[in-house]
Amino acid sequence: MAANGDVPGSLPCAVLLLLLMAFMACHAEERGIYLVLMEGDPVAFHRGSGPLEEGKRVDPNSEVNKAHAKHLVDSHDQLLQTTLDSGSYNKLYSFKHIVNGFSVHTTPSQANKLKHAPGVTLVERDRGAKLMTTYTPQFLGLPEGIWSQEGGDANAGEGLVIGFVDTGINPLHPSFAYDPTNPYTSNTSHFKGTCEAGPGFPASSCNGKIVSARFFSAGAQAATNLNTSYDFLSPLDAVGHGSHVASTAAGNSGVPVVLNGFFYGRASGMAPRARIAVYKAIYPTVGTLTDVVSAMDQATMDGVDVLTLSIGPDTPPEDTMTFLSVFDIFMLFARRAGVFVVQAAGNQGPGPSTVVSFSPWAVGAAASSTDRSYPSTLVLGNGQRIGGVGLSGPTFGNGLLQYKLVLAKDAVKVNGTFPRTAQYVEECQFAEALDPLLVQGSVVICIFSTGFFNGNSTLTAIIDTARALGFMGFVLVANPNYGDFIAEPLPFSVPGILIPRVAETQIIAQYYEQQTYRDQTGLAVRFSGRAAIGEGRISFFTGRAPIVSRFSSRGPDFIDKSRKPVDVLKPDILAPGHQVWAAWSPISILDPILSGYSFALLSGTSMATPHVAGIAALIKQYNPSWTPSMIASAMSTTATIVDNLGEPIMAEGYDIGSLYLSTHFDFGAGFISPNHAIDPGLVLTSGFEDYISFLCSLPNVNPATIRAITGGVCTQLLNHLSDLNLPSVTISELRGTLLVRRNVKNIGSKQETYLCSVIPPKGVMVSLNPPSFTIVPQGTQDLIIQLNVTQAMEDYSFGGIILTGSLNHIVRIPISVLPVSV
Repeated sequence: MAANGDVPGSLPCAVLLLLLMAFMACHAEERGIYLVLMEGDPVAFHRGSGPLEEGKRVDPNSEVNKAHAKHLVDSHDQLLQTTLDSGSYNKLYSFKHIVNGFSVHTTPSQANKLKHAPGVTLVERDRGAKLMTTYTPQFLGLPEGIWSQEGGDANAGEGLVIGFVDTGINPLHPSFAYDPTNPYTSNTSHFKGTCEAGPGFPASSCNGKIVSARFFSAGAQAATNLNTSYDFLSPLDAVGHGSHVASTAAGNSGVPVVLNGFFYGRASGMAPRARIAVYKAIYPTVGTLTDVVSAMDQATMDGVDVLTLSIGPDTPPEDTMTFLSVFDIFMLFARRAGVFVVQAAGNQGPGPSTVVSFSPWAVGAAASSTDRSYPSTLVLGNGQRIGGVGLSGPTFGNGLLQYKLVLAKDAVKVNGTFPRTAQYVEECQFAEALDPLLVQGSVVICIFSTGFFNGNSTLTAIIDTARALGFMGFVLVANPNYGDFIAEPLPFSVPGILIPRVAETQIIAQYYEQQTYRDQTGLAVRFSGRAAIGEGRISFFTGRAPIVSRFSSRGPDFIDKSRKPVDVLKPDILAPGHQVWAAWSPISILDPILSGYSFALLSGTSMATPHVAGIAALIKQYNPSWTPSMIASAMSTTATIVDNLGEPIMAEGYDIGSLYLSTHFDFGAGFISPNHAIDPGLVLTSGFEDYISFLCSLPNVNPATIRAITGGVCTQLLNHLSDLNLPSVTISELRGTLLVRRNVKNIGSKQETYLCSVIPPKGVMVSLNPPSFTIVPQGTQDLIIQLNVTQAMEDYSFGGIILTGSLNHIVRIPISVLPVSV
């Protein structure tokens, strides 16, 4: 009895214990991923491997460097073991080639311990990484220009390796095929990669065109549970983005673009003979910064010539300067190792200070349109023609035969049991909502309503409904309640057209109501309206271009999350990024409307970035000894600031269809001109020590912090931040008078005399000394630029310096300045 009597008395204790455990579980710290940088040289800059020389490649497989790499890994493990609680962490990567550090999956309190551990210089929580989501070779003038100088498309990019940190690659795509009848003849011994096989990616995928393929998943696997049906642990691209980016930069020349049996033309990469190195770091489910920077570290160690980053964080760092984030530090040391780094400027335009490319050592690419468009037409029964967008074939009869026009709302089943929401009633999302007898063989009008506005409705669902019920075609029209919408040409497997403007919608609505007969209750009883959809897959080359795309992120650059402006021009350069045809993955897990397709027409600074990467490879091929800084300068000083009509480049504004006169904060130095960039005449260069001086000169910076993070010593400060020798002059706060210095170098083979002229920004007087100069091959010349405020302004004003050479070189240096006081 006594034993039995003990049981009831113990139940409350057990219950309390369970409640306590549940409470602790609910309030347990959630783990996150943290990136940690440490003191000490990484392998690429280890003084034990010989004298340091910027851009010099080291052999990571030498005994000395392998020993140093092991020492770094051991030091990371020891620090974690002695600093953090046992079982509280999981080390994901050791960074050891261009940066000394590691990433760890742990709790905030444990990460806080690392901040105070000896030898630790920076701890940053992983912000994640996002995707910054043909004809462009002709628009850039490549076939007649730089390609011909490189020996045509059969040789353009030969000997160069472009690295892509992205979603992987589709190895079966013809853009990445190896042609045994046209073998590579160049030596790429500077590059040492490997082929990591895995699901959907056999080792044979590295075929000579693809010279290396790796994947990085430790961060993704720590962040969430991956779905094995599409988060492939291999370099295989299940998204399409990585394939699109890689083929834009280095896809084979003349690959036929065919969708739904229609031939759209031929696609070519910017540098079609460049080799491709793949570093998959973004997965359909998640993208982590730790996987991205680990891929960057590996790509630099492998020896890529160009690093393409159409991905990255889309917000500034929370508790550090933009220039000192882990991502930007990795780009700094990749640049130091001799790699040309180009990143997407971001897709958060057109508002000011929306760029996510911050640092002067990486080239930030803005996006523009070309002069190609794909117009489509809706022909009404009264002969009116309404313009729209849609990559689809015409309704049967090629627009000559017309079909019954039915508004989806008038075809809804009267006695249906479905919810009467916009998705069912107006947006054609569910086939079960519509009367098959009314819509079969008809052109059905669907309305952009709540579902599309909230992002819950899709064009894929409209197409599925149209196929299920036998629409002759569909029309998605704008809704006056929501205003105009942005319509991009997407491939439709059934005839379809998007009408994105309310004004055109009202014309259609007026015609429809005139031709539709209703009973006393308002129910449509007879449909007399007729319509046909015209061909929408034919490209037209008209209108002005380039135009800065609405989505392309804008400057000015800024130093922290409060968006305090800083004296660096961002974005750097403008390149095609709107409606770009390139390779795709048929899996297309994130874009079902593109599922099954091998090509896609996409827009984004993601698309502009590989244009710049491929052109950088062409410039490097033509000038093998050039540093990344020289390539960036050549792109900048030869960029054009006028469009194909000879007028100043325009930019899209907030309102759909609105344009405004663009500035350097929209397009950087201007629209990239590869044929001029291979022979710029003069270059303005900056090296690692110059960037250290820049960092040391930032306001409220602790020199010890700079030394700890970069290893650089603040021995020489700039007189002013704008004295960094960039191919632009940006001054975020000009008071009175300021002297700015620049140094130019003649990289030509002949002596040349330059005349200096200035287009002064409004409110500023600019003088240049000397007014002219003669410079010998490999010679340098200092330029003193004096800026005097003549009128205070409320916003930035823009101008430029033009150096006109006697051998027809024209060097442009943009000026962006905010005159604050006289």
